[in-house]
Amino acid sequence: MRVLGIESSCDETGVAVYDTVQGLLGHRLHSQIDLHAVYGGVVPELASRDHIRRLPVLLREVLEETGLSFADIDGIAYTAGPGLAGALLVGAGVAEALALALGKPALPVHHLEGHLLSPLLSATPPEFPFVALLVSGGHTQLMRVSGVGDYALLGETVDDAAGEAFDKTAKLLGLGYPGGPVLARLAQEGVSGRFKLPRPMLHSKDFDFSFSGLKTAVLTAASAPGFCEADKADLAAEFQAAAVEVLVAKSMAALRHTGLRQLVVAGGVGANLALRSALDAAAAKRKARVFYPELELCTDNGAMIAFAGALRFKAGERGAQGNGEFAVRPRWSLQEIAVPREAP
Repeated sequence: MRVLGIESSCDETGVAVYDTVQGLLGHRLHSQIDLHAVYGGVVPELASRDHIRRLPVLLREVLEETGLSFADIDGIAYTAGPGLAGALLVGAGVAEALALALGKPALPVHHLEGHLLSPLLSATPPEFPFVALLVSGGHTQLMRVSGVGDYALLGETVDDAAGEAFDKTAKLLGLGYPGGPVLARLAQEGVSGRFKLPRPMLHSKDFDFSFSGLKTAVLTAASAPGFCEADKADLAAEFQAAAVEVLVAKSMAALRHTGLRQLVVAGGVGANLALRSALDAAAAKRKARVFYPELELCTDNGAMIAFAGALRFKAGERGAQGNGEFAVRPRWSLQEIAVPREAP
């Protein structure tokens, strides 16, 4: 089965085609970083308009890359939430219109399920069950994953997500946009330990996270008398070290709790090299293994949506035959989705 995937939940426009026999046939991604950089953050209305402009182009490019036509597509999967309402509506509208025109099924996909399953696209994928660390700008969660749609929440952030804390800290330090990658690069030039930042909830004996206090501690340090431009790299390094230490400790605790030896890391922060190095080292001590999506698939993308949709189609879920009716869910808990089953 060939599934066309469309992602438009925030500021990346992604389109891909996944074949349940041949694998990922092709994908295209457009980032709106330059569009939003002048504002220091994502402007929802501008994001929606850019998705409208980009989707027709990306659809054509993916079909050209794969040598397929719309007639060769067996089903369409699209991100229905969570995300920005206007941005979601663009992708959903295009997907449902195509499904209606082609007489093919359309399947709404949970954005986080796409991230959660994306490491399965790698050359050496994990096997169910595993522990998953979802770590991005909007979410930080630990899940026990037993199969497609079978997810048990172990813990989550009680305030800011890790990626959000990275971005806000970068803004506090006067760095560029998007802040997370810029801060990570600056941290490589600094030395952690010179500044002393807290490790929130490190010893809470549960699997929850908190990063707002860490961000506030950065503000306090950066506002202290004598703090100067030359100090920023060391403060960035200490912030990253604190965030990574908490993420690693909680992830290892989740492995101990579940008795599992596989950890999947997904989401944009999963591309952070310091986090990857620390997780690999900690897992090796436990004789466990960490799995990551390819770097190009860490951010939002159409490949993960096409893949998640294909797994659900393959498991018997058929979605709705295109009828022009659809809805998006800007807020949508991962625990609300179901194990795929044959539609009545």
